[in-house]
Amino acid sequence: MVMIAVDLADYVTVKTIPQSRKITVQTNSGFLPCDKRNLAYQAALYLQSKFDINEGVAISIQKNIPVAAGMGGGSADAAAVLRALNRAWQLGLSKAELAQIGLQIDSDVPFCIYSEPALVTGRGEVITPLDTLPPMWIVIAKPKDSVSTPSILRQIVEENIDHQDVDAVVSALKTKDYLALARHAGNALEGLTSQKHPEISRIKEKCLKFGADFAQMSGTGPTVFGVSQKHSRAQHIYNSLRGFCNEVYLVRPIQLS
Repeated sequence: MVMIAVDLADYVTVKTIPQSRKITVQTNSGFLPCDKRNLAYQAALYLQSKFDINEGVAISIQKNIPVAAGMGGGSADAAAVLRALNRAWQLGLSKAELAQIGLQIDSDVPFCIYSEPALVTGRGEVITPLDTLPPMWIVIAKPKDSVSTPSILRQIVEENIDHQDVDAVVSALKTKDYLALARHAGNALEGLTSQKHPEISRIKEKCLKFGADFAQMSGTGPTVFGVSQKHSRAQHIYNSLRGFCNEVYLVRPIQLS
């Protein structure tokens, strides 16, 4: 798949605790577990165990990325912890090495280590950067429904997946051909998730009606995003969707240095 990062971010604070191996997670979200189910916790535990570090870790997460939204928020938090502890513990791990470790936590963590436009292959650990994107604005809308990624993946059979032309998307991004990107972009899982969550299709239709050049579901859903080259049009889409969704964001792609 092709993945990009946008400037909708959680804020993750990581502090090491001398003479302790305890790991704690605090968050402002009531929907996020703070125990071993939390991916940020798992990231700290994995590095602590792998490198036999005799320090604990206190993690604080201010959630802004919607939870269970198909946007990789938990993976982004885990990647932030891996990058922070790599520095704090002076492990000297490269991005590629951190990506391999991240794969042990979740398949989206390797991309989040890089956080730049990329073709992602393998089981999520092979990251091929695609340079900068054509200028664009993105409107993100998260319906009230939440989607369990494992439950969607368990339903996949070859017959019910409409495979996308990923090569055409990669080519469009490399040549910064926005119109070709609009023609070929898509999500192979959108039809599958939309069957149980019809709100996805309704939001997508509204994005297009309000002026998006193209729109699709993010990840396994249920979040939908619409894309426009013009800020004024994206602002109109954003304002219009706020009447239908509580969680709507106007963002731009970013590339983590």
